[in-house]
Amino acid sequence: MRVLLVPNPANPAAVASTADLAAWLTTTGFEPVLTADDASGCDLEALGVSPREIGEPTLVVALGGDGTILKAVHLLGPVEVPILGVNLGRLGFMAGTGAEHIREAVAAALAGEGRVERRSTLAVTVQMDGRVVGRHRALNEVYVGRGASMRVIDIELMVNGILISRMRCDGIVTATATGSTAYALSAGGPIVSPDVPCAVVVPVAPHTIAARTIVVNASDRVEIHLPNPQRREACVSVDGKLEPCRRDIESVTVVRGEHDVLLLKLDGRDFYEVVRAEFLRG
Repeated sequence: MRVLLVPNPANPAAVASTADLAAWLTTTGFEPVLTADDASGCDLEALGVSPREIGEPTLVVALGGDGTILKAVHLLGPVEVPILGVNLGRLGFMAGTGAEHIREAVAAALAGEGRVERRSTLAVTVQMDGRVVGRHRALNEVYVGRGASMRVIDIELMVNGILISRMRCDGIVTATATGSTAYALSAGGPIVSPDVPCAVVVPVAPHTIAARTIVVNASDRVEIHLPNPQRREACVSVDGKLEPCRRDIESVTVVRGEHDVLLLKLDGRDFYEVVRAEFLRG
C-alpha cells in the first residue's frame, strides 16, 4: 500500500521525521513516496515521483503545520484520501496528532483507527473579458484584493444573484468554516466550528463603517464583481498561494466544491480544545 509523505522541507524537524518514517514504512511493507521536489529536499530522491504519479494512496501524512496540510490537499486534488497532519509547525488547527510517537500514530491510521472529519471546499471561478481565465479549489479561503499598484479596489458583493453591498476596500475573503481560523480571522471574521455548513465573507480594510462579515449557507453562490475599470487591478490568492495577477478581473464566483477533504484525527481533541490551545499558546 502506498503512503504519500508531504513534509515541509524548510523545517529540519519535518525533514528528519520524514526520513525516519519513510525507512520505517519500507521495513513494514508499505511504499512511501514523495513528490520529486520534496524527496530532493529530504535527501530521499529514490522515493520521488511526479505529482501525476501520486495516484490514490492509502494514506497521506503531512509533516509540518497547517500550511503543509494545505500543500497535501492541493497535491491530491479531487482525490478523497485521509490526510493525517503531524504538527511540527507553529499552527496546528487541522493536525491530527503531535510530534511525539509519529510511527505509532501512522500505524494506528493505517490500521483504520481515528476519526475522519469531512471538510468542505470552495470552487472558485475567475472571469475576465467575459470568459473564464481560472478555476481553483480551496480548503481554507479565496482572497480577492488589490494588486501590484496597491490601489484599493471597488467591489460589488452578490449572494445568489442579490446585490448585498458596494464597497471600496483592500479586498475580500471568502472562507470555509475550516478556513475561519486563518486569514478570515485576522481580517476580523468569526471563529466557526468546522462542522457548520457555511462560508464566511469578510471585507478587508473596507473604507466604510457599513461593511460587515456575512455568514452564508454552504450551498449559496457568492459573486465578487469589480465594476470600476479604473479600480480593477486585483490579485486572487487561494489558500495563501498567489495566483497570476490579472489587470482586469471582472468577477470571482465562489460556490461549494464537489469534493471534500478528509482529515484524520487521532489526538481525540475537540475543536474548541484546539482553539483554546492554539490561542493560549499565542
